[in-house]
Amino acid sequence: MSAPTPETPENSDSARSSLEALRTEIAKAVVGQDPAVTGLVVALLCRGHVLLEGVPGVAKTLLVRALAASLRLDTQRVQFTPDLMPSDVTGSLIYDARTAEFSFQPGPVFTNLLLADEINRTPPKTQASLLEAMEERQVTVDGTPRLLPEPFLVAATQNPVEYEGTYPLPEAQLDRFLLKLTVPLPSREDEINVLTRHAEGFDPRDLHAAGVRPVAGPAELEAARAAVAKTSVSAEVTGYVVDICRATRESPSLALGVSPRGATALLSTARAWAWLTGRDYVTPDDVKALALPTLRHRIQLRPEAGMEGVTSDSVITSILAHVPVPR
Repeated sequence: MSAPTPETPENSDSARSSLEALRTEIAKAVVGQDPAVTGLVVALLCRGHVLLEGVPGVAKTLLVRALAASLRLDTQRVQFTPDLMPSDVTGSLIYDARTAEFSFQPGPVFTNLLLADEINRTPPKTQASLLEAMEERQVTVDGTPRLLPEPFLVAATQNPVEYEGTYPLPEAQLDRFLLKLTVPLPSREDEINVLTRHAEGFDPRDLHAAGVRPVAGPAELEAARAAVAKTSVSAEVTGYVVDICRATRESPSLALGVSPRGATALLSTARAWAWLTGRDYVTPDDVKALALPTLRHRIQLRPEAGMEGVTSDSVITSILAHVPVPR
């Protein structure tokens, strides 16, 4: 009997099990951040990038490192600082005295999973060096485009912009992130669990000792993505996605609404979530579940709305409450 192809139900179920196992592995290192873990898995399925935002010390970096340790993928980490240059990320031409020629030295972006740590600590010029890589999956140096490995995902962390010494990401770069996930402070119970683990010897710098093991790789990702692509979307659900996004453009609280790229992103993330939950079709509830992380960074508040305490999340939540849900 021939081996099943990535599109067969057997491979689809196996891939789903592998990706669900990611949550178990990450939980060995990170406590109480299930929404962020789910968002990272959704991004992997959608070939998208993730921006993790939270105050220092809530395990943003540890979360991405645990994801990398749970995958059979190459990974690199870049600590973004004010003096980091674009070539430090993308690579540069190096003169070889032995051959009297220039050769390309790849930067850390040439990997499967790039952890861009504290991306808002570096100036816009270096932030922009990731734009081509995130959108085109390639880097152009000295006029020569060089393809990045597949799969390729940027997981960037940032502290809230009101902290001193940060450079807010421009709208054009924010729009390249599929999801913006907020990493909140843990509950009292979760924080007690964190301290208990540390008291018992947990070392966040040694995930292997914590028992985190690779449970998925390129084959499982490819099978999962093929299955997600076959998840059906009705005309009514497609219209629902469009209505939500169009409502953001008409909101009096917003200076900038969601673009068609954002609508496409919401449809993609809803399909991935539907498949992860074991269905081969998308419901309006799937759209609602992914609306906040998919859209919150794609809208811009009017200054007066911000002064009145309105937030991006509250605007989207209000829109979800008022846009008619298809039956």
